[in-house]
Amino acid sequence: MFSLLSGCFEFMLRKEELHILIVGLDKAGKTTLLERLKTLYTDVPGLEADKVLPTVGLNLAHFEALGTPLLCWDVGGASGLRGIWSKYYGECHALVFVVDAADRQRLEEAKLALDRALGDRDLYGAPLLVLANKHDCEGAASPAEVAEVFGVGKLPDARACSVQAVTARTGEGVKPAVQWLVEHIKKSQRPELIRRRMLAQ
Repeated sequence: MFSLLSGCFEFMLRKEELHILIVGLDKAGKTTLLERLKTLYTDVPGLEADKVLPTVGLNLAHFEALGTPLLCWDVGGASGLRGIWSKYYGECHALVFVVDAADRQRLEEAKLALDRALGDRDLYGAPLLVLANKHDCEGAASPAEVAEVFGVGKLPDARACSVQAVTARTGEGVKPAVQWLVEHIKKSQRPELIRRRMLAQ
């Protein structure tokens, strides 16, 4: 009886883990971002940028930010791998789209990939954080330019959106981005939608 009550008490006090899906084109810096998150938020430092290899499948990171447990999924962004993104839409609380702001020639390709993702109903209501990575590089597009190309702020559905500049290699801008993400997930209806979906299964 004690173990049953103890288990119920532990379950009630357990913090809800938020799932963050990190996607974007290949070479945008998604895995470098994931490794930087490990360094910033855990006791085990992530890989340095020059040790990061292209993602073929999935990379994971568990950490806590603002008192909230997070599980981040970093999914490969090569054209042949983008089809697997949708497997994670139904369970993610927010979408992080990483774009190489220094590679202006691929901004339109990145926009098309994001549009395709946002068109999936399984992502309904998930806050969207677009990270303009490599903003320290000469000639990199500003967050305002990325927002204009991507049409952020003009999306038809009611979801929280933000475009922020980061440098995943150094961690610049990453903590404010994570803070925005956690705060807006908690304000959104997304956690309740996911709970209902899980109960219905």
